[in-house]
Amino acid sequence: MSPFPSAADPCLEAQGPREALARRFAEVRAHSLALAEPLSAEDQCIQSMPDASPTKWHLAHASWFFETVVLRAHVPDYTPFDERFFYLFNSYYEALGPRHPRPLRGLLTRPSLAQVLAYRAHVDAAVQSFIARGGEAVWQRALQLLTLGLQHEQQHQELMLTDILHALSCNPMLPAYEQAAQASALWLAPTNPPLRWLAGPAGTVQIGHGGSGFAFDNETPRHSVLLSPYCVADRLVSCGEYLQFIEDGGYRRPELWLSDGWAAVQAHGWACPPYWLAPGDVRAPTGHWQVFGLQGVRALDASAPVSQVSFYEAAAYAEWARARLPTEFEWEAACGVPGLTQMTGVVWQWTRSSYDPYPGFRPLAGAVGEYNGKFMVGQLVLRGGSSATPAGHTRPSYRNFFPPGARWQFSGIRLARDA
Repeated sequence: MSPFPSAADPCLEAQGPREALARRFAEVRAHSLALAEPLSAEDQCIQSMPDASPTKWHLAHASWFFETVVLRAHVPDYTPFDERFFYLFNSYYEALGPRHPRPLRGLLTRPSLAQVLAYRAHVDAAVQSFIARGGEAVWQRALQLLTLGLQHEQQHQELMLTDILHALSCNPMLPAYEQAAQASALWLAPTNPPLRWLAGPAGTVQIGHGGSGFAFDNETPRHSVLLSPYCVADRLVSCGEYLQFIEDGGYRRPELWLSDGWAAVQAHGWACPPYWLAPGDVRAPTGHWQVFGLQGVRALDASAPVSQVSFYEAAAYAEWARARLPTEFEWEAACGVPGLTQMTGVVWQWTRSSYDPYPGFRPLAGAVGEYNGKFMVGQLVLRGGSSATPAGHTRPSYRNFFPPGARWQFSGIRLARDA
C-alpha cells in the first residue's frame, strides 16, 4: 500500500454536517494505520534521536489528543481507556499535566502495539458516537477542536514517515520502508533545464490566511507586507546542482556558511546531505552516488530536487549560487506567478524568515493555545509541503517551522534574488 494519497482530499469546512465529519474522521484515522502497516512491531517502537518519535507513539498521541481535548472535556460520561495514557502520550501541553520525557519515548516497550491499536479503536468509537449523538450546544463547542485534531493527526502522519526514515537510516542494512517497483541501477544524468528567474509581486501584498476553511492560528491574522522587487527560481534546486556544490568544496569553504552553520559542519562532519551515500560507501558500495529513501537505496537522480538539507546547507548553497533564500512573504506572494513549478508536494522549502507571530496574533483559547505560539523563537519557516505531506493538507499560507540545523525532514531549496 502506498503511503501517498493519489488525489487531494477536500478541506473540511468548519460548519460541515456531522456525516461529513464522521466520514473524514474515519478516513484520516485509517490512513495513519495504513502508514504503519509496512512496519513490524519492533520497527514501531524504536526512537533514533530525541527529535524523532516511535511510530507507536505517534499512533497513540494522535488518539491522546482526541481523548484529552475532545472526549474528556466534552463528554461527561466518557470512560478513559487507561488513565496512565494521559501521562505517557502528552507531548508538550503544560496545561494538561506532566508527561513522559520526550527523549525517552523509545523506552516505552509497553503498552504493546496491540494495546495502542486497541486504544485507537476505543477512542475512534467514542468520537464517532459523540459526532453522531452529542448535543448541539456541546457539538458546536467541540467542532473546531475535532477539526484541529484531524489536522494534527495529518501532521503526525508526515512525522511518522520522516521519523521512521531516520530510524531505518541508522540500520546498517538500510532496509526500505516500502519496496520500489523497480530500483534504478545507474546514476541518472540531469534533465532539468536551467533555472529561470520569475518576478514576484512587489509593493504592498496581503499575507496570511483570509479565506474560508481551516487554518492554524499561526497563519493569522491576514496583514499587509511591503515587498521590494525580487525574483524567484521557477523550480527547486536539483540533486545534480547540489552535487556540483559538493564537488566545488561547498562543505570545506567557511566563507559560504553562516557562523552557526559552519560550526555544525565542523562538529558533525557534514559532507553531503544525510541520506546520500558516496561512491564506495561500505553500506552500499558502488562506483556512483546513491540516496537512501523510503524505498531503500537508489541511484542518485540528478534531476530530482535535493532533500533532507538543513537551513544552514540551504543558505550556504544559495551563497555559492550567488542567490539567496526567499522570505516566507515572498514565497507566499509568488504562489500565483505563472511558470513556477514544484511549489508543493515535493519538498518543504526553507525561507529566510524567522518563525515569528504575525502582527495582532493571538493563540487559541485553552490548552490548544500551546499548539503553535510558544514555539515562536529560534525556528525558521518552511513553505510548500512535501511528498510525505498528506494530500490536501497544505495551502499557500501554511507555515511549517523547524530549527535551522534540522536535516531529517523532506526539506529542500528554492532560490531567490533581488530584482
